[in-house]
Amino acid sequence: MLNRSITRAVALLAATFGAGVAVGVGGRALWVRYASAAAPERAHGVERLMAELNGELRLTPPQRDSVHAILQRHYARMSEAWEMVRPRFDTLRAAMDSEVSRRLTPGQQATYRDLVARHRHQRERAKSDSGGPKK
Repeated sequence: MLNRSITRAVALLAATFGAGVAVGVGGRALWVRYASAAAPERAHGVERLMAELNGELRLTPPQRDSVHAILQRHYARMSEAWEMVRPRFDTLRAAMDSEVSRRLTPGQQATYRDLVARHRHQRERAKSDSGGPKK
């Protein structure tokens, strides 16, 4: 009897976690789409990084050209590498969150989810503001 209750509780926790992940992923996708539509003039990728480097380093025109060429040459491969690694990273992060949540009370779990969501949102904002990968 106790074993059945534990199994149900674990199944409910896993379903709740899965629903949270699905809502989070969907919400982030909508947020990215909305943010991109709201600021179409804002540079992305290499162009954003170039703007930041140029502003911070005050690159000369020859430096700008050579740095831009270097970034262009490597950007696609780096993006491909991240896309290959990202699913594994997301899986590890989900496992960590699940393991931590199992040690918390229901109230603590809600607070933990809020803290994690806030932290990840701040990191995403810092990433988009700086143009660099901050994971």
